[in-house]
Amino acid sequence: MKTRIITALTILLFIPTFASAKKTAVKDTIMVFYLGGQSNMDGYGFVKDLPDSLKKTNKDVWIFQGNTARDNETGGGIGIWEQLKPGHGRGTKSDATSNTYSDRFGVELSLAQRLQALYPDQKIALIKYSRGGTSIDQRAARGAGSWDPNYTDKTGINQYDHFLETVKNASAVNDINGDGVEDVLVPAGIFWMQGESDGDFTEEVAAAYYDNLKQLMELIRAAFRSNDLPVVIGKISDSGVKNNGITWPYGDLVQYGEEKFARTDANATIVRSTKKYSYSDPWHYTSPDYIDLGIEFANALYRLREKK
Repeated sequence: MKTRIITALTILLFIPTFASAKKTAVKDTIMVFYLGGQSNMDGYGFVKDLPDSLKKTNKDVWIFQGNTARDNETGGGIGIWEQLKPGHGRGTKSDATSNTYSDRFGVELSLAQRLQALYPDQKIALIKYSRGGTSIDQRAARGAGSWDPNYTDKTGINQYDHFLETVKNASAVNDINGDGVEDVLVPAGIFWMQGESDGDFTEEVAAAYYDNLKQLMELIRAAFRSNDLPVVIGKISDSGVKNNGITWPYGDLVQYGEEKFARTDANATIVRSTKKYSYSDPWHYTSPDYIDLGIEFANALYRLREKK
């Protein structure tokens, strides 16, 4: 396991575009944020439900959304940089030449808009790789996949590798907005919305969530070469409409792990507004809730960065 992680991160050391925020006359400095997790990070909001303020192309924010793939498959992480617009929710695909947009959206639209308000003098970029149904622990992967860095099954490729490929491909572009000026991407934060699948398998898997989350966030930070990169966790919630009122039978253990991580990591925080959200089905929030979650993510990150 240790050899596999070192090998993956060694590859990233040769990517030149991530840097600290140093003033350079001939380069643009862009704050970059990573969005990861499972289906509630994918986004199940309907584009038709968006207000006019979000139902448009945001010409000042750029996004690279890595194509998803199953564990043991190749092709995960390919994508292109484009201006942010609706359609980056469930079902979005990329072939490294163009994006095929869906009729869904996630937190990215309201998140970007709020980040622009909080950082009016900064350029903003998003890197997104998430996959519905995925767990961190490979024991709970089932058909969706896992983010487990210890993964050794078959080809040894899983969601963690697809994440690394997404970051590598996104950071390999020297001019993401095509304005002719070289860009320096400065990692500014991680947004993580995941845990339902780990809370829907066994008590043992759910009880291990804190350790698994801690290890994964440390590795994601390492991929962005920032050991103190701010992390905002979206706390999982339960619709209460299945299994006699408990959709995730061990969800409380995952919630405990999320809270423990936010409490014990000096550069992490948690968004709890999910507790009040409505559901479009037993597992996914409604369109207004994805908008709210994006705003809450941005506010939480801002407060966390201001404390440093």
